[in-house]
Amino acid sequence: MRKFSTKDLAYGAVVAAVYTVLTLALPFQYGEVQYRVAEAMTVLPFLFPWAAPGLIVGCFLANLLGSPYVLDWVFGTLATALACFLTAHCPNRWLAPLPPVLCNAVIVGGEIAWSLAGGFGGSFWPLYAANALSVGFGELVVCYILGLALLALLPKVKVFRALIPEKRLAAL
Repeated sequence: MRKFSTKDLAYGAVVAAVYTVLTLALPFQYGEVQYRVAEAMTVLPFLFPWAAPGLIVGCFLANLLGSPYVLDWVFGTLATALACFLTAHCPNRWLAPLPPVLCNAVIVGGEIAWSLAGGFGGSFWPLYAANALSVGFGELVVCYILGLALLALLPKVKVFRALIPEKRLAAL
């Protein structure tokens, strides 16, 4: 396991800042129907291992500053952390957007349903199904359209290509 350098941490900090600003500045980033544009960046760990800590911190800051729900601070960040870990281990770029879609649908969908139903009451499961579908759909749109575009474009930019580990370049 490779350790993160100071340069890696600086790159991660930039990712955190971009994620946070995009989430706080754009509409429809929170709630039952969300198209969180910054979530397109959750495919970055496929190319850049150092992006994962930045995405996790960025998600936490965006949720802390923009969401009134403590559950979102914890579980929204957990969904992003799990998605980053799984994305970093995807075998190809076509599967890289899938972990963020599934993690957010399952975890954030559950978190929203819990908040709306007031726990695991009788209305939790129908709300969970509806919210998992709506959050998952928004995530699918963002990650598979914008995220795949990032994965296609970044390796073509000389500055970014130099940051991609050799083993990942071979997988492209």
